[in-house]
Amino acid sequence: MSHQVLSTLAESQSLYLDPAIRDWVLIPIMVVMVLVGVLRDQITVLLGGGASTKKATLKAIRESKVLMRGAALRNYGNHIPPSSFLNRKNYLTNAYKKGDYLKNPASMNQTVNPMTDPQGMEMMMEGMKKNIAMIIPQTVIMGWINFFFSGFVLIKLPFPLTLRFKSMLQRGVETPDMDVTWVSSLSWYFLNLFGLRSIFTLLLGEDNAADGMREMTAMSQMTASPTGQPQDFHKLHLAESENLELTPHSWELNDIEHRLLSRYGKREQQKVIDSPENFIENNEKNAIEATSSSSEHKGKNRRKSGKH
Repeated sequence: MSHQVLSTLAESQSLYLDPAIRDWVLIPIMVVMVLVGVLRDQITVLLGGGASTKKATLKAIRESKVLMRGAALRNYGNHIPPSSFLNRKNYLTNAYKKGDYLKNPASMNQTVNPMTDPQGMEMMMEGMKKNIAMIIPQTVIMGWINFFFSGFVLIKLPFPLTLRFKSMLQRGVETPDMDVTWVSSLSWYFLNLFGLRSIFTLLLGEDNAADGMREMTAMSQMTASPTGQPQDFHKLHLAESENLELTPHSWELNDIEHRLLSRYGKREQQKVIDSPENFIENNEKNAIEATSSSSEHKGKNRRKSGKH
């Protein structure tokens, strides 16, 4: 009985679309959006907002990449001896605190006002250019679709969906009994807005300004931080120095000869393995004994030479 009810509902909701809707509504909307995306990308490049025209300086790259050096030392520092780890740790912590790797070390204790900073103003202007290049074409296209193609049903999806997708796929069509798989003209616009990324990548390359999803993400970031405050790398460097100071060290090759011999049955496995601190102390004691013995030998040689 239920199968019969579902089949009758499917038959009652079957629609036959005019082929002219495909030729004069469906395809033109997609073609116009592709052309507008290409035009938006070219306008963004001409306005100077393209990412390919901006190249970071060597000091700016060093300022950000040096944080990866500290993270690498924290994550993989157990592969080097304790003395090497301590030397690198002390060097990086002192460099982070002094601001040796900052792009502008003189301004590390000053609060930067983005309204007076040239770099902050440049970032704000670039964000405004990109937003203008996105908002104006999208507003024009949405008004064009609402004026000429409002209420049109364009395509039917070949797979079933739940009722949660009805508000997304049937915008502008106030029919609560229509099947969810039918797509309206306004919803077709939004599907193209977020689904043409692969076509723009094929036409314009990876780094393009025609992607609507990327521009909306950038716009949300601008609304979250309207002043366009740049990152304070001095605080990031201080945080990384604190992380380095709190990082313990355990050399993975400590007492490796005894572990290797015990693994292959050449020696009984030691119950207690010296810690890295004891390992350093033993090395220092051995070095002191070696220097004292060498000084004694030198004294004896001098006495012998004096007697002769």
